[in-house]
Amino acid sequence: MSNNFLLMAGVFSFIASAAHIGIIIGGASWYRFFGAGEKMAVMAEEGKAYPHIITFFIALVLTGFGLVAWSVAGILPSIPYSNMLLTLITAIYLLRGILGFVAPFIDHPATNENSTKFWLWSSGICTSIGIVHILGLIELTN
Repeated sequence: MSNNFLLMAGVFSFIASAAHIGIIIGGASWYRFFGAGEKMAVMAEEGKAYPHIITFFIALVLTGFGLVAWSVAGILPSIPYSNMLLTLITAIYLLRGILGFVAPFIDHPATNENSTKFWLWSSGICTSIGIVHILGLIELTN
């Protein structure tokens, strides 16, 4: 029997990964639309590899998150240390989500690059995915 919350958590991570691949394919206008910051969009317009490398790395990490969730859910073969990894992934989603609600109100170049709208909606998504992971972890213990 699989864990439905972890099944959904994996799907959400895979969707987020696909969105990042879509941003790479979509180019500068997609970087702007998704709130990646004007610097990233301009670099994409100029044909620089940096925004695509960073975005692809994020897509790979999110794919890994999905694979771990599905492994623990029982859909994929077991991955060593998968329960510990899943707990870490859950913490990453929740920390990114919670800190992202504070980030737009801190005057720092790293947070000022992205719009307040980006920080708020992406933080809501990360927090929601983190909650689905928590529910999956709880289901594991029952």
